[in-house]
This record gives sequence, structure tokens and C-alpha cells, in this order.
Amino acid sequence: MTGYFYHILNRANAKQKIFKSPKDYQFFESILKEVVEKFQVRLLTYCIMPNHFHFLIHSDNDEEVQKFMQWLTVTHTQRVHTKNNTVGYGHIYQGRYKSFIVEDDLYLHTLVKYVEQNPIRAGLVSNLKDWKWGSYFRRNHGTKEDKKLLSAELYSFPNDYNTEINAKFDGKTIEDIHVC
Repeated sequence: MTGYFYHILNRANAKQKIFKSPKDYQFFESILKEVVEKFQVRLLTYCIMPNHFHFLIHSDNDEEVQKFMQWLTVTHTQRVHTKNNTVGYGHIYQGRYKSFIVEDDLYLHTLVKYVEQNPIRAGLVSNLKDWKWGSYFRRNHGTKEDKKLLSAELYSFPNDYNTEINAKFDGKTIEDIHVC
């Protein structure tokens, strides 16, 4: 396979909550679906948290990743402001997204788990089946249409993944994951 996997994240301005209700998460996921269809970027895993999000994507072209992220964050910001009658009130995101190229398969596996385990580490749920705003739920409990957002052919999940993912994070230490 040509191209690269990228770990991408972006945080809310001043660490404020962006996603306060199920409708906020659904709204963002609808925009995410649009952007995945619009650009040559494939989504492997993602997790939307109250004040940030993580993606693990694949693309053959770094410029396409930049266009993907710019369209996503600008469109989300504009639509949120329009919906809430807050046009002109400023930024939603703290700045440009952060992006890290995944350099090997072990790190890729670690990142898949890291991204999907975010709600457990944050104490939002004790089992990922209870967090609807990410790829784990979508892949395992979503509708056929929900699953189309993800590019499942990019990665072979281990047979024991569903058990492994709900266990304590045991890959590289969290400090080894680029999230700063």
C-alpha cells in the first residue's frame, strides 16, 4: 500500500467543550462523512471527545490531508456559528490541527488502540460499547450505512481486539504517543 497513515488531532479553543450533546456529536459526524466522501483520505479510526477529536487516516498525498482537515474544521466552525447564531464570535479550535505520520506497524496498532480508548482513559465510560462517538462503536454496533465511513480494509484487527480494547492501555506508554 502506498501513502501514509496519519494520527491527527485538534482541540477546542481554550479547552472548552465543543460537543455538549448527542446532537453536537451527530452534527460533527455528518460533516466528517461529507469530508471523507469529498477528499482522497480514508478513515481508519476516530474518536470524538467533548473538547477534541482524534483521527487515524490514510492518504497518498500530504496536500490532500491538509485540504481534508481545513475543509473539516472551517466547515464545522461555520456551520456551528450559523446554527447557533454566533457568526463572528471567533474560533472553535485552538489553532491548526496536529498531524503525525505513523512510521511502523507496531506504532499503528498502538495508535488504533490509543485513539479508540480515549473515552475509557478520560473516565467517560468503562466499556467502549457505551461511547457512540467513535469508530469502535460505529464498526461494532453501527448500521451498514454507519460502517461505510470507515475503511476497514486498511487494517486487520486482531481476533481478541474487542477484549484487548476494553483492557487498560498496555502498548507504548501514553507519553510515547504524539499528542502535544
